[in-house]
Amino acid sequence: MSKPSKAPSTMLAGGLRFATVGECLEFLPPDERELTEQLRELLIREAPELKERISFNVPYYKVRKDICFLWPASVLWGKRKTYAGVRLGFSYGNLLPSAAGYLEGGGRKQVYWRDLSAITAHDERMIRILLQEALRVDAERASGLR
Repeated sequence: MSKPSKAPSTMLAGGLRFATVGECLEFLPPDERELTEQLRELLIREAPELKERISFNVPYYKVRKDICFLWPASVLWGKRKTYAGVRLGFSYGNLLPSAAGYLEGGGRKQVYWRDLSAITAHDERMIRILLQEALRVDAERASGLR
């Protein structure tokens, strides 16, 4: 793959801009790359209708609107890492019934997330449940029900 292009200074990834998910993956240290790839595979296997794109320099997944994202800790938002591993975020986490006790909101009104260093059987089960709920919310929002 090509190397990420150097763009004008930005808060994300120390000034790098990724044009593709592949460029983002190449930038990551091996542990984050492997975890990001595992999460990507899980998301796409469970919801093949998801469309993957780069937004804010990280992989985002959508059907009608953004549903979730994978934010590896090495892709900075600011000047330093604030967590380890990969953050799995849900764009409308506040509307997901199963989010309580699993996802964090950090004072945010809408976007909830889970920071992962590995994927346990419990994580995989919860991600499947939350992804299905997020797909239902996306469909309901598209039809005007939410």
